[in-house]
Amino acid sequence: MDEQKHFDQCRQVIRQNIAYYQDRADQMKRETESLYAAVTSGNVELYNQLMVSLDIKEHQERQLKKNQAAYKKPYFGRIDYLETETGQAEQLYIGKNGISRNRTDVLIVDWRAPVSTLYYENDLGPGCYLVPGSDSISVDLKLKRTFDIEDGVLAGYYDNDTAATDQLLVKYLSQNKEAVLGDIISTIQKEQDQIIRQSPFKNIIVQGVAGSGKTTVAMHRISYILYNYEKRFSPDQFCIIGNTDMLLNYIAGGLPELDVYHVGQKRMDAFFRELLGREWKKSYRIQSLPDRESFKSTLDFITALDRYLASIRRELLGGREVKDQALGVILSADSIGRTLLENRNASIASLYTLLNQRLKTRIHFLMTDDSPERRKAKAKEYGKYFHLDPLHKNLVKLYQDFVENYGKSRGIPVENVLAHVKKGVFDVCDLSALALIQKRMTEKEFHDEYGQIIIDEAQDFGPSVYYALRQVLTQCYFTIMGDVSQNIYYRTGLNEWNSLTETIFEPEKTSFYVLAKSYRNTIEISQVAGKVLDAASFGRYKIQPVIRHGAPVSFYQAPPREMARKAAELIAQIRSRGYDTIAVICRNQEETIQVREMLGLDAPGSEESGDSTDQDTFIKGTMVLPVYLTKGLEFDCVILWNPDRSAYSPGEGEPNLLYVAITRALHELHILCCGELTELLAGSRNLVEIR
Repeated sequence: MDEQKHFDQCRQVIRQNIAYYQDRADQMKRETESLYAAVTSGNVELYNQLMVSLDIKEHQERQLKKNQAAYKKPYFGRIDYLETETGQAEQLYIGKNGISRNRTDVLIVDWRAPVSTLYYENDLGPGCYLVPGSDSISVDLKLKRTFDIEDGVLAGYYDNDTAATDQLLVKYLSQNKEAVLGDIISTIQKEQDQIIRQSPFKNIIVQGVAGSGKTTVAMHRISYILYNYEKRFSPDQFCIIGNTDMLLNYIAGGLPELDVYHVGQKRMDAFFRELLGREWKKSYRIQSLPDRESFKSTLDFITALDRYLASIRRELLGGREVKDQALGVILSADSIGRTLLENRNASIASLYTLLNQRLKTRIHFLMTDDSPERRKAKAKEYGKYFHLDPLHKNLVKLYQDFVENYGKSRGIPVENVLAHVKKGVFDVCDLSALALIQKRMTEKEFHDEYGQIIIDEAQDFGPSVYYALRQVLTQCYFTIMGDVSQNIYYRTGLNEWNSLTETIFEPEKTSFYVLAKSYRNTIEISQVAGKVLDAASFGRYKIQPVIRHGAPVSFYQAPPREMARKAAELIAQIRSRGYDTIAVICRNQEETIQVREMLGLDAPGSEESGDSTDQDTFIKGTMVLPVYLTKGLEFDCVILWNPDRSAYSPGEGEPNLLYVAITRALHELHILCCGELTELLAGSRNLVEIR
């Protein structure tokens, strides 16, 4: 087939679709405006019609947007194959957006469609793809073609047996950040695609080095599940969880590009506050988890709490019967025991409600021959036989009692914990403990509002948090993405995966993956990052960079009074090279504020300033950020501010911080220092160009 001719034909169809959907969208806009005016004027009978009209309008606008997005780059791949069973020949073009001529004639296959697996994962020859809810379909793959299309121009194509040639992949990765995100679907690699297309009915845990595409995979997995399992999962059943609002907003900003809307996102502390519901008082406050209280993040702490709650359960429910002087045994100990076994995940409050209902039923059965009045009176007498006393309803008091006992039994000072809890001040580990206590003691109904939980930068949270989530959200499936080498909360975060893969999540329902290849950094930046990891003796997870060379990492030494001038000069040079996302990464918040002022980037609305005053939003421009806020983000270029011996020592957790800072850069890394360079970078001196 003449590829240029086919390309032109596709664009012609898309032009026609754009005109059609534009007309329909305009028509529906006029209709909804008219209905809205009528409803607001008092004609409430038209409300349901307005809701239907709004839904149709949103659908038409999405179709319009999809075709507009496809016009410049309709597709990126083509597969030709024979179905083994039927011998039928197929030729399919695959794009970021599925495009149809009409309701039945598919012009371009959506990348999320099951058959697209052949493009991403199969070599030429025998292969198969799996249709959700059905058997796999065997094929003989005859051709896999990758297209190089830019701005509506077919520049060329490559026939190969991998998803994209290294040449094309490197070309995409060499562009600025915005362009890279636009092309990411066409460059998904086999190991990433396998994670994206895993069944949504299992837990996925991914260890991925910096730049391996963890966040990208998580976003695409959401899109894939919603596309292929729309009858099972709706967008409001998804929740993305992270540690900072900046990370969450960064992720959420990319979801509409993947045809994903109305997915929730929350910080971990806010998510637990939501689970606690009415138990969370307005007077309560949140604090960060202090290092001195790191014991609360451990598996030992949270499992000890669970055993403590189990002992209360046995005390309140075990080895008893309900006996009435006139009726005899109403509920036997065996009957109560069976009820407990059949409802193992129910809270004590729920069990008490269930047992009280059983008492009422048994009383009516035992008093069949009595008058309705006597039956009613006896049932009322036992109506609240099982009830929680105020002590066992008080989650905070139960937590305080446990913490005190835990500290005594292990010789751990817990006075600070008890003091801030008494004041109504809680950190994320306190919240996870309270959520577990609520689950065991007072929960009235299961949390079933979520079906899929996606956690990014998972290393930020310790095992106790995951244990509580797993126990509280028994019906949820988890996608957990992280890198233990980037755990900057060394004492309170996650430093290994075994506790999750072997203890907290059921091994038979959980898959663990390692993404070792970094697609973000150039070879030059990766080599410096690798040296930091070597200096820190992080053993198992090494970086395997894509072969993409760039500018040498540069090192500038300047007196303190010249630092700001040099940084401003570097920023101007970087912008002149066409890069528009630049981060000046500082060691902490205090230094960040000082550098913003020095660079004149602190004024709200400053044209040059890319940082927002509340630090919640990732936007183009120059951002000055503390290293902890940059986790999960990436920038065209990074200026690492003053990484001297006092800023980054070889001590516990410090190399993780430096590793995170270095690996944020896509294309250029500049090190600007006024003191003696940290010894963590000593092994990189031969890799750095001194200017």
